[in-house]
Amino acid sequence: MRVFVDTNVILDVLAERKPFYADSVDIWTLAESGRLDASIAAISFTNCWYLIRRHAGRRNADRALQLLRDVFTPVDLTAQILNQAIDAGFEDFEDAVQFHSAVQARARCLVTRNADHFPRTPLSVLTPAEFLAAHSFK
Repeated sequence: MRVFVDTNVILDVLAERKPFYADSVDIWTLAESGRLDASIAAISFTNCWYLIRRHAGRRNADRALQLLRDVFTPVDLTAQILNQAIDAGFEDFEDAVQFHSAVQARARCLVTRNADHFPRTPLSVLTPAEFLAAHSFK
């Protein structure tokens, strides 16, 4: 199953953010094992590197990039995605980029902790816990 994982879910794992870590690491593990075909936006790499470097140092940030590269398929930030995000009218521009990256990836589902930030079409939008329950992974 092809899913798109929002940056906040990735950061929950990399920063071991409680209480979100458990469900988010389950999503990560499913992707790592190949049970999910998981994509992330190219901007997730830069966002994660920046935040982890600020809070945990350059070495940890560099290692995080390697982990992301090895587990997730990046969705290129194209002019089309950028224009769609600019024109989308989302409250949060970064969410608009995430959403249109998920559509570009032809994901069946966008997994995020901020499900209320996204429209429900043309793909389903679920929290990690909802996704795991809906697809019998928990």
